[in-house]
Amino acid sequence: QVQLVESGGGLVQAGGSLRLSCAASGSIFSIYDMGWYRQAPGKQRDLVALISKGGGTDYADSVKGRFTISRDNTKNTVYLQMSSLKPEDTAVYYCNADIITEIDFIRSRRDYWGQGTQVTVSS
Repeated sequence: QVQLVESGGGLVQAGGSLRLSCAASGSIFSIYDMGWYRQAPGKQRDLVALISKGGGTDYADSVKGRFTISRDNTKNTVYLQMSSLKPEDTAVYYCNADIITEIDFIRSRRDYWGQGTQVTVSS
């Protein structure tokens, strides 16, 4: 009953920028934390950035000062502005959200994941 749809990935040269978007839709009552994770080939999925409902943020050390996470609660959307991209940023980027759904007056809470979007940074 909930979908997270990501967009904005692609191929960019080192030093360039990309902006990822992730829109949540469905039977949403409320969204708490939203975040971006990434997974490079042969590696585990790691947290990139997190933003609370109130706007508090947290970043992986490797992206601090280069990436900015933001959200629009009116659109149930989270963004990741990526600048000064490096080849080591190449990965599939996944959106994640902690969502309370309400269906037939019953509320439930769980994590949801997007399908992933490829970001490739060439040297």
